[in-house]
Amino acid sequence: MTDVLRRGRASLAFSFFAQGVAFALLVTRIPAIQDRYGISDALLPAFLAAVPILAGVGSVCTEQLVKRVPPSHVLRWSQPVVLLALLGVGAGDGLWAIGLSLAAFGLAVGSLDASMNMLGVSLQHRYGRSIMLGFHAAFSLGGIVGASLAWVGAHWDLALFVSYLPVVVVLLPAAFVGSRWYVDGSGPEAKGQGEGGSGGGSVGFKLLLPLCLVMAVAYIGDSTVSNWSAKYLQDVLGSSEQLATVPYNVYMVTTLIGRAVGDFGVRRFGAVMVVRAGAVVAAVGFAVVAGAPGAWVGMLGFTLLGFGLCVIVPQTFAAAGRLFPGAADAAVARLNIFNYVGFLIGSPLVGALGDAWSYRGAMLVPMVLVLVTLVYAKSFASEPSRYGDGHERPRTADVGRGSNGL
Repeated sequence: MTDVLRRGRASLAFSFFAQGVAFALLVTRIPAIQDRYGISDALLPAFLAAVPILAGVGSVCTEQLVKRVPPSHVLRWSQPVVLLALLGVGAGDGLWAIGLSLAAFGLAVGSLDASMNMLGVSLQHRYGRSIMLGFHAAFSLGGIVGASLAWVGAHWDLALFVSYLPVVVVLLPAAFVGSRWYVDGSGPEAKGQGEGGSGGGSVGFKLLLPLCLVMAVAYIGDSTVSNWSAKYLQDVLGSSEQLATVPYNVYMVTTLIGRAVGDFGVRRFGAVMVVRAGAVVAAVGFAVVAGAPGAWVGMLGFTLLGFGLCVIVPQTFAAAGRLFPGAADAAVARLNIFNYVGFLIGSPLVGALGDAWSYRGAMLVPMVLVLVTLVYAKSFASEPSRYGDGHERPRTADVGRGSNGL
């Protein structure tokens, strides 16, 4: 069983990595996509908003789907659809083609995100120690690789299809083969446990709501960086166009580093303390960005944002699994919707405030919102599973057991 779990962990990490590559290749080439299909500036927001909206629909559908089939099956088939939809974005001709490809991408990515995190939460339970941040570190690494490949494509003026095809040719079969080793978590010990560990197997929205708010806030912060860091550095802090591309890359690198070591922090200090520290560091990052006198101080702020925000999302999924041990898949699927809610709110919110007020002032809004996480930090407490806080279960507690319980 130990080998089964190790293979399951490695294959799931590769799935997170592949998703990071695909997502970065899409979002970093939006200007090229706009030029290829002749999408006007007025129409572009509608296309961009459709992806997270449909992803939310995909996450809702996945909650129902996993009642009939294991999450591993959903992930096995949704990941190829995401990669093929990405290829469709590069190969299409006409607005109908880009619309169809983005719709397929959005629906599939919602199922993909939900099922990946379901498997991650169940594997963490089986291991009996924090490993969720490692999966999200693989996503961050994929994002760096994808953004780098996108830069190569843009630098050499490669067609979108030419940029995307080699990536899909490599990742699609590798992900499909790796899907053989996914490990689901469903079994007798998951039955009969419901809200907060009591009977019923249902997800109480009142208990889940704090985590939903934290998830939305985290993605408001993340989308602020991804959508506005370059413009902020260039237009507000007076950097060069080249230097303006650096903050997002720095943000991704610090996100990777923070997540790579974050599980050790959770095991040593507990999830509550790690999440609180992440929220404070992120708030300081936004404050530094808002008050930066120049580009280099601004980049320091975006660096802090990477270290702060990176721990919140993985721990939010893990907390949902602990709160609803008999209905973790449903909790993760519902929580995943607020990923897209935050993404939809963040960019327009900062843009509207920037135009109506000032972009420096706009950066203070996500700063205040991320501090809301401190109010709900107790929702990350490790009972009943006792991950971290000095009460981590022995590594062998879940490894080698006969049941697959969540």
